[in-house]
Amino acid sequence: MSLKKHHEKSANEVATNRKARHDYNILETFEAGIELTGTEIKSIRARKMNIKDGFVQARNGEMWLENVNIAIYDQGNQFNHDPLRNRRLLLHKKEIRRIAGSVQEKGITVIPLKVYLKNGFAKVIIGVAEGKKQYDKRETIKKRDQEREIQRATKVRY
Repeated sequence: MSLKKHHEKSANEVATNRKARHDYNILETFEAGIELTGTEIKSIRARKMNIKDGFVQARNGEMWLENVNIAIYDQGNQFNHDPLRNRRLLLHKKEIRRIAGSVQEKGITVIPLKVYLKNGFAKVIIGVAEGKKQYDKRETIKKRDQEREIQRATKVRY
């Protein structure tokens, strides 16, 4: 039985935003599909995607994934895509209204947390998030270190 490390990717996971949970308090998460072109999905399947600086914005009753880099597909020739283009997210109207309503509050933003493949389709988990202050980040780090020390102290040695 092998233990899976926290930072290892699962077989269908393409990209994660590991810094998101450090910089934000995630209030709510949603799963959304992404509207992609042919060369984009091929690049995603090759795991050439970066969501670190990405964010989600509501416009005209639709949700858009912005500032996410999907690398140019190597065999794409003239049909290749723009790596930083805005991509529409596929959500139910009720979910869009709920997310857009929560973004109206001060300090609330929507960020992509993880992109993965599900039944051949690219899915993104987006999080409605509230930015952490610097002292909150330090407190989180302190708690994590204390828990680690407790784990080390109580670990049974054979």
